[in-house]
Amino acid sequence: MAAMSQAHEIQQSLEEVRSLLAHLETARWVEEDWGMLQRVLRSYARLLGMLFEAQMTLKRLQTLLFGTRRRRRTAPAAGAAEASAEAVGRGEEAGVGAGGGGPQAQGAAGGAALPGEPAPAAGNAPRSGGHRPGYGRLGAEVYEGAERVACRHEDLRVGEVCPVCGQGRLYALPPGVEMRIDGNALLSAIRYEVEKLRCSACGEVFTAPLPVDAGTEKYSPRARAVLAVGRYYLGLPLYRLEGYQAMVGVPVPDATQWDQIERVADCAYVVFGHLECLAAQGELIYQDDTTVRSLALMAENHYAQAHAETQGVARSKDRTGMYTTALVVRVGERTICLYYSGRSHAGENLKALLEQRQAHLDKPLVMSDALSRNAADEDQLIRCHCLAHGRRQFSDLEDVFPQECQVVIEALKQVFDHDEHARHEQLSPEARLAYHQDYSRPIMDALKQWLDTQMAERLVEPNSALGKAMAYMQDHWETLTRFLTIAGAPLDNNLVERALKLFIRQRKNSLFYKTAYSAYIASVLTSVIATCLHAGVNALDYLVALQEHRAAVFANPAAWLPWSYQAHLGPL
Repeated sequence: MAAMSQAHEIQQSLEEVRSLLAHLETARWVEEDWGMLQRVLRSYARLLGMLFEAQMTLKRLQTLLFGTRRRRRTAPAAGAAEASAEAVGRGEEAGVGAGGGGPQAQGAAGGAALPGEPAPAAGNAPRSGGHRPGYGRLGAEVYEGAERVACRHEDLRVGEVCPVCGQGRLYALPPGVEMRIDGNALLSAIRYEVEKLRCSACGEVFTAPLPVDAGTEKYSPRARAVLAVGRYYLGLPLYRLEGYQAMVGVPVPDATQWDQIERVADCAYVVFGHLECLAAQGELIYQDDTTVRSLALMAENHYAQAHAETQGVARSKDRTGMYTTALVVRVGERTICLYYSGRSHAGENLKALLEQRQAHLDKPLVMSDALSRNAADEDQLIRCHCLAHGRRQFSDLEDVFPQECQVVIEALKQVFDHDEHARHEQLSPEARLAYHQDYSRPIMDALKQWLDTQMAERLVEPNSALGKAMAYMQDHWETLTRFLTIAGAPLDNNLVERALKLFIRQRKNSLFYKTAYSAYIASVLTSVIATCLHAGVNALDYLVALQEHRAAVFANPAAWLPWSYQAHLGPL
C-alpha cells in the first residue's frame, strides 16, 4: 500500500517537477518551489529505499557467490554521528544504543577493556583483522604425534673431560629439539618378498614367515581408519583419493575404499547407538539441518512424479525433501554430535531422540532457529531461538536502513559482549544468569520498547524487509530471551551450524549419496569423528582401537566411548 501511494504521488506531481526544472534553469524562484523541491527529494529518497530493498536478494546472491569484503570500521564523521543520534531519537528515552547497563557497553563504544581484562596500552591496541603475531609458527610441544628419535654424541659421554679446555667435566642438559616434517601418501604400501625353498627330492616348498607386525590382512585397521577420516572429515571423494593414490604408486580403487570404510562402520555403529542413548538424557540440545542429496530418494521422487502423470492424477503430497540433521548435545561436561540423513527433518529427528529420554528428567533446553521444520513435541522441551539469526536480518539491511538497523545491532552487540565476558570469567550458569539480568535485561527491555514503538506508530512499513525483521524479533521475543530467565540458556545456534559444516563439506565435494545405507554409514562415522573432536581425542587412533577390540566394543560399548576407551586398551 505504501509503495502504491508513493508512486501515485510522483505521477500527480510530474508536471510540477517539470515546472520546477524550468524555474531552476532560469533562476526564477518562487516561494512554492521550495515546498515542491522538498516533496520531490522525499519521493526520490523513498524510491531509492524501495529500490535498494528490492536488490537485497541480489546482494545475498552476490555474497554467496563471491563472498564479502570486511569493511574497515572508522570513527564516524560528524554528519554520521548526527544522523545516528537522530535515528536513536525515539529509542534514547528507553536507553537503546545509548550505552545502557553493563561494563561492556562502554567498551563497545569507546574501546574500554572488559571487566577483569587489562586495558590495551597506547600503541599496543589489538589489530582489527589479519593474523595474530607468530601465526603459523608452532612450538615442538604441539606435535604430539611426532616420532621421537634420540640423537646422541658418538664420541662424548657424561663425566668425560671437556675436549676444548681440558679442565671441566661434561654433564647433561635438557635435550634440544629440532623438528623435521616429512610427507607420505594417505595410504602407503609395504612389499614383503618372502623367500621360498623347494626340496629337490620330495618337492616340498618352505616359505619364510612374515614379520609379526605385518599382520594377517592386506589392509590394516589404521589404513581403514585413514580412509574413513579422509572421507568423512576431510570430505575427500573416493574417486579423488583413488586418483591420488594411483599418482603416488599405491593404487586403491574406490570400490575397495568403500569396502574398507564399511568395515570401520561395522565396529562403530554400536557406539553410535550408545551415544544416542546418552544424548537423549542431555540438558542442552543444539538443533539444525541442511539439504542433502540421495540418488535413491531422488529416484523415488521421479517415480512418483511419473506415476502421477501416467495415471492422470495429482501428485501425492508425500515429502520429497532430503535433509541432514545435526544435533549437538551437552551431557554434563561432555558434548555429543549426532547426524541423520534422509527424509526426516530436524524436528522429527529430535522427537525420535527424545523418545529415549528418561521420564523423570527435567525438560531439556533446545536451541534452534525459528524454522517450522525444527518444531518437535514442544511440550516436552524448552525452546530457545537464536538471537544471532535475529541480528543477521538487521545486518543484511544495514546498507538500506542504516539508522534503524544500527539501533538493534548496537544493542545486541552489548548483549553478546556481556555473554563473552561471562564465558571469559568462567561464570557458573546461575552466576551468568544473574549477570545477564543485571546488565543485559535493561538493554533488551529498551530494545523491545523501541521495536513496539516503531510498529505501533507505523514508523516502519510492516511489509517491508525492515518491518518483517522487526516482526520476527517481536513474535519470538520470549524464546529469543531465554538467557534472561533460565540458567544455561544459550544466545545463539552457532555451535551446531559449525558442526553442519562437516556434512556441507562432504556435499560440496561428493554432491550426493547413492543409497540410504551409504548415507547412514556417513552419519555414523561423521558422528563418531565429530564427537572425538569435541572430546579432544585423536579420531584416527580411536577408530583403530574400535577395530582392534571389536568384540569388547560389542560386549560393552559404554566402556569404549571416545573419552573412556583409553582406559580399556590392552593386548589384542
